[in-house]
Amino acid sequence: MVGQAGLRRLQEAFVVVVGLGAVGSYAVEALARSGVGRLRLIDYDEVRPSNINRQLYALWNTVGRKKCDLAVERVAAINPQCRVEPLDLFVHTDTMPRVLAATSEGRQPDFVLDAIDSLNPKLELVTALTASGLPFLSSMGAALRTDPTLVRIGPLHAVTHCPLAAILRKSLRRRDVSIDFDCVYSTEPVRHLRRDAVLPPELSEDNFYPQGRKRSSLGSFPTLTGIFGLTAANHVLLKLLQRK
Repeated sequence: MVGQAGLRRLQEAFVVVVGLGAVGSYAVEALARSGVGRLRLIDYDEVRPSNINRQLYALWNTVGRKKCDLAVERVAAINPQCRVEPLDLFVHTDTMPRVLAATSEGRQPDFVLDAIDSLNPKLELVTALTASGLPFLSSMGAALRTDPTLVRIGPLHAVTHCPLAAILRKSLRRRDVSIDFDCVYSTEPVRHLRRDAVLPPELSEDNFYPQGRKRSSLGSFPTLTGIFGLTAANHVLLKLLQRK
């Protein structure tokens, strides 16, 4: 599919994936199986029972374990030659230097995939990425979707029917940060969904971070979140193969 030169390009690539949940775990899977040679995998979370419906690393025998550790193990089982750097940290301004740091050899990331599902960490990451000039793709909301044919890649300013994208756009404009970067998103409307597809913050199992605001849990199909992750990985792979 990519030829020997393309395979070497992937083997020499350094990709950072931030967020190893429903979208990020499937993206890492595809990157590892495609031969990407170096990965930095970042997540502060551990597996919880509510993750099992949609996250690749979530099994009954992995509940309570750190997602970044599980990701390292799975990548090693797929491609033992891949150099994997796990970072167990909460992404924000104080940890951003570690997230985007060059390797000990001075190698800058070739691409960064933002698979964070929380607004404030995503806002800080996108702000830092835009300032850095590093190539990146950001995932918008995959929850509450049912139609895989409506998943798209396009700039943030063109994203429709996504509450997360709308809030992120507004926040970035306030900071005078460009919204002309690529995203994976769905054009499927979500307003028509039943209220019981959204769990209020006080009942949500997801509110375990010592930092960050309380948030609602959103229902999701494992098919759609996985397709978001695989679509994102496909975009990253194509961009890496186009590099000179």
